Amino acid sequence: MKKMRRFSIAIVAILMVSGLYGQDNALILDRVVAVVGDFEVLQSDIEQQFIQLKASQPYVSEDVKCDIFIYFVEQKLLMNQAKIDSVEISPGQVELSMESRLNTFIQQIGSEKEMEEYFNKSIYDIKDDLRKTMKEMMITQEVQQSITGEISITPSEVKSFYKKLDTDSIPYIDAQVKIAQIIRYPETSDDATYEVRKKLLDLRERINSGENFATLAILYSDGPSAPKGGEIGFMAKGNLDPAYATAAWGLKVGQVSKIVESEFGFHIIQAIERKGDMLNTRHILMKPKVDALAKTNAIQRIDSIRTFIVSDSIAFEKAAMYYSQDKNTSVNGGLLVNPMTSAATFELNQLETKDYYTTREMEISEISKPFETKDQNQKLCYKLIKLISMTEPHRANLKQDYLLLQNMALAKKRQDVMNEWYKEKKEKTYIKIDHSFEKCGN
Repeated sequence: MKKMRRFSIAIVAILMVSGLYGQDNALILDRVVAVVGDFEVLQSDIEQQFIQLKASQPYVSEDVKCDIFIYFVEQKLLMNQAKIDSVEISPGQVELSMESRLNTFIQQIGSEKEMEEYFNKSIYDIKDDLRKTMKEMMITQEVQQSITGEISITPSEVKSFYKKLDTDSIPYIDAQVKIAQIIRYPETSDDATYEVRKKLLDLRERINSGENFATLAILYSDGPSAPKGGEIGFMAKGNLDPAYATAAWGLKVGQVSKIVESEFGFHIIQAIERKGDMLNTRHILMKPKVDALAKTNAIQRIDSIRTFIVSDSIAFEKAAMYYSQDKNTSVNGGLLVNPMTSAATFELNQLETKDYYTTREMEISEISKPFETKDQNQKLCYKLIKLISMTEPHRANLKQDYLLLQNMALAKKRQDVMNEWYKEKKEKTYIKIDHSFEKCGN
């Protein structure tokens, strides 16, 4: 139980923003509570972590501070080893991770201004604190990878791990489905495309004449970044749509691109700031409107494909390969892969809303009727679903859930190796612990 609790603390530590707390925590009297090699653990580290944990688990005991303390001692052991091994993380990698985590926080809290008010700090101070946290996290991950990266696990070890699990420790698996899909997009007319391009050309001219890009993005962009003035944050080239990236990386800071067509629609892009291999940009996205005739044609087309399938004129898998316009699944006969697990199964609640309501009413091997939805890029499309299989809710077992149990067994093996490493390093590393935490052991 204690190991599981310490694991949850480690997760919270990765998610927290070290040092972000403002006046609410100004009364914490800071002091060094442990020295580990060349690194220190501060009282504020423990207190801030405890506050963060208590926010999500109101009834957590004060005793958990010992687990937090041990976690920080182990992190400093990793940092000390990184110093010995001269482990370095490039500023570009740190900046990318910092911006990604910052954007997550902003989305959770609501806006950049609300985040500043919440933490009682400016965005620049928040970035500085988060940058330090992300750098340390990435360094310790690098050291852990060097220790456990080559560890593998055999089927016999997985079986042995499973047999030793208490019943309550075996994960409960909700109903899982395997589905395939066929997607068709309604065609946009030349007139609709022309109208979008004309609007973007007009906006580009207004920006070049002195109007504020961010203000126009808020007013006119169809993209999710519109409330933030079209700004998407620092991104690496490989994390963006290829057409968008090519155009953006060809810009000087402040310059506005010509019209760019991507999988999302049509854009004009402005380069804001470069940091190493990363670029911060803002954009205005517009999508051509789809008229009623195009929608009718698309749904008639996909309905005729369904007719061919249910009349056994063509197998669903071949129809997906020939007719589906979703390039990510058509090559697999329409089979969907769960991005969270890399497996071809989904818990029902992991499906998109319309997929969920459609799938839960289907029988095995049934082909759904066509329905209107949006793809991962929020583009309007029409879809057919085939329910390939569905499992009943159950406790995980080797036959149905081997991949899950394999990952659990591998994680346990790696943790055992890390625990042994911590034990050995504690014997060889200078560690001084304040009397207030001696009861926690080391």
